[in-house]
Amino acid sequence: MKIIVNAEARDVAGKTLADALTELEFTSPAIAAALNGNFVPRDNYSETPLSEGDKLEVLAPMQGG
Repeated sequence: MKIIVNAEARDVAGKTLADALTELEFTSPAIAAALNGNFVPRDNYSETPLSEGDKLEVLAPMQGG
């Protein structure tokens, strides 16, 4: 299915947020995700279904200063 990931169209096979994050290689435990503008707690990733056209924002902390 096609979803938007960080403002870029992507094809994913995963049916849940957890599956898609793994497929897209967002494997760091220090990420945060929002689906369609709503923050999703990490504990809910495997229970959060994805649909065609969803908008996923993935944020990772940055180091430096």
